[in-house]
Amino acid sequence: MISVITPVYNGEKFIEGCIKVVIAQRCPNMEHIIIDGGSTDKTVTIIKQYADKYPHIRWISEKDKGQSDAMNKGISIAKGEIIGILNVDDFYNSNVLNRVLEIFKDLPEPSLVVGNCNVINDRDVIQYVNKPKELSIIPLLLNKVPHPFNPSAYFYHKKLHDLIGLYDKNEHYVMDLDFIFKAVQRAVEVKYVDETWGNYRSIQGTKTNLSKANGQHIQLAKYIRKKHIRKLPLLQQCQLAIESSYLYKGIGKVIKLFKYFPNY
Repeated sequence: MISVITPVYNGEKFIEGCIKVVIAQRCPNMEHIIIDGGSTDKTVTIIKQYADKYPHIRWISEKDKGQSDAMNKGISIAKGEIIGILNVDDFYNSNVLNRVLEIFKDLPEPSLVVGNCNVINDRDVIQYVNKPKELSIIPLLLNKVPHPFNPSAYFYHKKLHDLIGLYDKNEHYVMDLDFIFKAVQRAVEVKYVDETWGNYRSIQGTKTNLSKANGQHIQLAKYIRKKHIRKLPLLQQCQLAIESSYLYKGIGKVIKLFKYFPNY
């Protein structure tokens, strides 16, 4: 079974569309877990309307500590061995869930499977397609390759959380990046599938776009990268240093390199 988890707070504009997208998958072996953070708009009313009609919908509405906390609540009650995270304003392409279940049949636990993701604007026009073909930790940490941009395009075994822990409750913006850095290092198999599964809406005024506009998102991503670099084994830190441009920009950059890697 696949458990699709949707965290939401005051999402009346998108929650019905999100629910309908999952219904339209026509996947008999899935559940849709909606974790509402105590919305004050019509979100809960809409959820109730659909939950009364569709038994695959399970939901909770209570105050939480943010998106990461909400996702963790969903994971803790998920019945499926495969997890997908679908934010309320994002959506799947058709027949994605059945396709994902078919792929996971041949994979060991725990595995991570990543597809492509459309990045679309307010008018649902595709701006570009995120294709994270290289999923090794060193290129990802160096930011030389695209990282999986949005969880609507990747899925993983629930048991992966036994190895890497749950999402950091204190992280509200780049929790997905933090998860990917952990997952690619601990999953038994990391598989890229050159198919477009997810759609990420880049919408003005959303939490993510506001953080990008004021530069906060970039700074947080840098912090997450540095955190994971420092946790690498010394051999991998050396590999990263060799591949990094620091070594080719003079003695001043070399000095910075030694400051950057405190284990040297």
